[in-house]
Amino acid sequence: MNVSFRQLRLFLALAETGSVSAAAKVMHVTQPTASMQLKDISESVGLPLYELVGKKLYLTEVGQELAQTARAVAHTWDAFEQNVDAVKGLSRGKLRVAVVSTAKYFMPHLIGSFCKRHPAIDVSLEILNRDGVVQRLRDNLDDLYIMSMPPKDMDLGDEAFMPNPIVVIAPTSDPLAKRSAVPLQELAQRRFIFREKGSGTRMAGDQFFRQMKFRPDVRLELGSNEAIKESVAGGLGVGVVSRHALHGHQKENGVSVIDVQGFPLPSAWHIVYPASKKLSPLALAFKQHVLQQISRRK
Repeated sequence: MNVSFRQLRLFLALAETGSVSAAAKVMHVTQPTASMQLKDISESVGLPLYELVGKKLYLTEVGQELAQTARAVAHTWDAFEQNVDAVKGLSRGKLRVAVVSTAKYFMPHLIGSFCKRHPAIDVSLEILNRDGVVQRLRDNLDDLYIMSMPPKDMDLGDEAFMPNPIVVIAPTSDPLAKRSAVPLQELAQRRFIFREKGSGTRMAGDQFFRQMKFRPDVRLELGSNEAIKESVAGGLGVGVVSRHALHGHQKENGVSVIDVQGFPLPSAWHIVYPASKKLSPLALAFKQHVLQQISRRK
């Protein structure tokens, strides 16, 4: 089997973009050249690597295995390049970070300060819901992952670096916003607005309510903090969100934090990666940067 490293990069681009034309752009070649190279790879392997159903491209089982192999080879080579660059002073490289959506309120600032320190570094930032980030973690697609509820069924390198308090919010005009130590049972007649099932905030809230044997009356399950805040401000119910979704404030855009007994729920932000993975010098430098920056804020 004779497949070049550049061909592996091309096939990996195909697997990640799902398109021959998009893969060609990633590799800076024409589409006919990419098509010819992909055909050569399939012939060298001796089995179909992908198929088109309608206008959508699907990898075959062998194609998926080749994509995993190509990704492992690419990561190993990238790590080698970064090791060389580390000796020279960490002057270049690409950092891949995947974060859950609530982390978008603080991670860009941390990435921005890191890039100022290392201006030649390229950063790929994926912002997804928790399920999306966990899937990328399982597929080993990135260098580091930021989330509040790491999966318990994986062997992970895991470091909690910042609190992630979970709070209850209501319209600013709600009488509960002016009270302190509101008993949880007073919310039994209220309608609740939650994040979607599987989100870290929802998991923390559900766990607490089970412990308290409290069954919230759920009106809405929404996929973004902004949608929850707007719905709460519009009087549709009380919401459960990370305080980071309020940019750290007690009040924001017509909603206020309610002082409910048992809240804020204790939670934390974690920086994680597969335990078996050797972090590149760039990933190690970024991890250390995050920890240092958060430590200075305390």
